Amino acid sequence: MDIPGLPARRAALHLIDAVLRRGETLDQAAGGALAKVRGDADRALARAIAGEALRWRQDLDELIDSATKMALADDAKARAVLQIMLAQVLRLETPPHAVIATGLPLLMGGPRRLAHGVFSTLMKREARLPAVPTLPEAAATRWGERADAIAAGLVEPPQLDIALRNPAETAEWAERMGGVSLMPGHLRLPRGSAIDLLPGFRDGAWWVQDLAASLPARLLGAGEGPNGKGRVLDLCAAPGGKTMQLAAQGWQVTALDNAKRRLERLGDNLKRTMLEAEVVLADALTWEPEEKFDAILLDAPCTATGTARRHPDVLHRISPRQIDEMVELQAKLLERAAGWLKPGGRLIYAVCSLEAAEGEEQAAPAGLTVLPIEASELPEGLAPTADGFLRTDPGMLAEVGGLDGFFVARWVKD
Repeated sequence: MDIPGLPARRAALHLIDAVLRRGETLDQAAGGALAKVRGDADRALARAIAGEALRWRQDLDELIDSATKMALADDAKARAVLQIMLAQVLRLETPPHAVIATGLPLLMGGPRRLAHGVFSTLMKREARLPAVPTLPEAAATRWGERADAIAAGLVEPPQLDIALRNPAETAEWAERMGGVSLMPGHLRLPRGSAIDLLPGFRDGAWWVQDLAASLPARLLGAGEGPNGKGRVLDLCAAPGGKTMQLAAQGWQVTALDNAKRRLERLGDNLKRTMLEAEVVLADALTWEPEEKFDAILLDAPCTATGTARRHPDVLHRISPRQIDEMVELQAKLLERAAGWLKPGGRLIYAVCSLEAAEGEEQAAPAGLTVLPIEASELPEGLAPTADGFLRTDPGMLAEVGGLDGFFVARWVKD
C-alpha cells in the first residue's frame, strides 16, 4: 500500500518497540527502523514522532485509557499506534485526517475500528496533554525532590548548542549566527538548524556540544604551563567534543576510546577543526600509559539519563541493574585513572547521568582530594554543591532553554 508518509509512521512504531521491548536506544534502533524510509525529512519525522510518544508516554496512555471500556494491554500494538497518532496531533500539530490516513493502516488485520473510535472520541473531547510530561514512577522516585523540575525541563527537545574553537570570538560569532551565548566559547541556536550549512562549520570554527557537556573540560583550564603544554588524557574520548576543547585550551591531548568507528569520527572532527591529539584505540581497563599525566578527564560510560531532553528513551529503559553495572565500571575506571596521575595532577570525573549512585555517591579513589569547583568557573545561574561538585539537570537554566543533566567532580592527587 503506497500511502505517502506511511513508511515514516511505521518506522516510528518500530523505534518505540525497539526501546520498550528490546531495551535499545533510539540511536541503536535507528539503523534498522529507518532503513526503508526515504529522504532526510521523513527520517527526521519518524524520530520526532517516536521521541514525542516516548517523552509523553505516561500521559498519552492516560488519555487512551480514558476512552476505552476495557484497558488495552501495555504491549498491545493498538496502544502503540494510538500513542504515535496522538503524539502527532497533540505535539507535532499534524492534522487529524493525516494522522488517521497514516495511522490506521498500521493495524491492517488488527483492531482498526477500535483505534479509530478511541482517536475520534479523544478528538471530540478536545483532549489535551498536561503542561509538563509525567515521569515514569521509577524515574521520579530515583530523582527525588528534583523530579518535578526535571520533568518541566523535558517539555521540549533542546536547542542546538555549539562550542567555539576560539572563545575570544564569541561576540563575533553570536552576531554572525544570531545565537545567544551563556558563557565565553558557547552559542545557542534554534532547534532544527542544518548543522553542515551553518557559517564556520566547514572551516572548523566550532562543533556541536551541549552546554553542560562542555563544562568538565573547562574545569581543567588552560593547558599551557611554564614548561610548555601539560599532558592530559581524555578517557572514553569519542566522538571528540572534549578532546577538541582540551586541544583548543592548549593541552597536549591523548584521546583514548575502545570504539573504532567513534574514534574515526573523532579523527574527522580533529581534521575539520585543525586541532591535534594523539588518538589511541584501546580498552581503558587493560591499557597502560608509558608515562603519567598532568591531568585526566574521565567522561565515564553511564546510563545517560541526563540526556532525556534529546533521548527520551532513557525515561523507560533504564533499570536498577543497569545503574549498578555502570557504577561498578565507573569505579574501576576511576581507580585506574587515579594511578596514571602525577602528584599534584588533577582528575575530572563526569557522567551525563541524573543518578546519585553514578555521581554524588561515587567515591573518590584513595589518594585524591577534592579540588572544589568555584561559581566563577560556571555559567551564570549555576552553582557548585556544598561539597564542591557540580550537579546540573534539565530543570536548571529553564529560562534560557535548559541544559543536560551532568555530575562533575574535580580531584587533585596528593
